[in-house]
Amino acid sequence: MNSLNGDIQKRIEETKKRVSDLHAELPRWGLVVWTAGNISERVLVSGAPSEEDLFVIKPSGVRYEELSPEKMVVCNLDGDLVEGEYKPSSDTAAHAYVYRHMPEIGGVVHTHSTYACAWAARGEEIPCGLTMIGDEYGGPIPVGPFAIIGDDSIGKGIVETLRNSRSTAVLMKNHGPFTIGTNATKAVKSAVMVEEVAKAMHLAKELGQISPIPQEAIDQLYDRYQNVYGQ
Repeated sequence: MNSLNGDIQKRIEETKKRVSDLHAELPRWGLVVWTAGNISERVLVSGAPSEEDLFVIKPSGVRYEELSPEKMVVCNLDGDLVEGEYKPSSDTAAHAYVYRHMPEIGGVVHTHSTYACAWAARGEEIPCGLTMIGDEYGGPIPVGPFAIIGDDSIGKGIVETLRNSRSTAVLMKNHGPFTIGTNATKAVKSAVMVEEVAKAMHLAKELGQISPIPQEAIDQLYDRYQNVYGQ
């Protein structure tokens, strides 16, 4: 890391702080248990990836209440450790693959949230039966292929599923949700919302037949929420 200039090192430290703070949102919203789940964010300099193209991610097997900026680890886009005293998350290869193949993505989140995992266990997409699903995801939340953790197979499944989708969330079959965003904060928001709609759609399915929203209305909802809503 000594070869990196001061501006890049400053951005790394800022990213470590942001990623560490964001990890507190996962147990807060009931999206993880024990040490499961992880957040990463690409290191940006002047709004663009640095020449080294690095990202910060959670260390493997460290409990959430023990996390701090100093314990975050820095990896390159091959998933190799560049800075840090801990081993990177076991999902690092998946995150790295997403960053390599989706350069517009700046944040990746993985959780084991209960209702989203239930849909993943069924291998079933979450239907677009609520306006908030149309708003945030632009249609049903898709299912990605089954893949074993440890290499970039999960990353490949995420990219294959989301590359041509408006959705920022994918339910990896028999595993759980992964979400993406232009930064880690947006990816965390998507993770929070995917659990909320997974629960609502599960309950709706238990009560009876779900009434899907017509595609034309979904398009209108998505456009308004993405381009008009908010400040």
